Amino acid sequence: MKIAVIQGPNLNMLGVRERNIYGAMSLEQIHEQLKASASQNGVELEFFQSNLEGEIVDRIQECLGTVDGIIINPAAYTHTSIAIKDALSAVALPTVEVHISNIYKREEFRQKSITAGSSTGVITGFGPFGYHLGLIALTQIINEIKAIEEAQKQQQAK
Repeated sequence: MKIAVIQGPNLNMLGVRERNIYGAMSLEQIHEQLKASASQNGVELEFFQSNLEGEIVDRIQECLGTVDGIIINPAAYTHTSIAIKDALSAVALPTVEVHISNIYKREEFRQKSITAGSSTGVITGFGPFGYHLGLIALTQIINEIKAIEEAQKQQQAK
């Protein structure tokens, strides 16, 4: 199983920026912990981070046919990007949106996620551990999809 982890703008500054909101862990530390968890479960992760909306859209499109699912933290684009929402809809892969902070306890403009409508589910407010929760959820979703597809193949073969 292969999962893309896509990180949006300013997440490369984790551990430095607004530690009172996002904590002390760097993005690299989060990815290393996530990679360790994934490898224990036979999951391969591909990491990508960009501050540019178009690059994120391109990466989402590249996921079609190459990965089984996406974990995405669109960061500030969560609240503004119809392009990212549309790209997620277009590839139609199981997707878990993750936010380190609880967006519903933040400023009003951060409480609306445009991209959530194209995601399978959203995890928000659990700090860096949210990525682990996203990995667990997405792995389960992908396994269920594969089981259903296998059952349908067996049914058709009868």
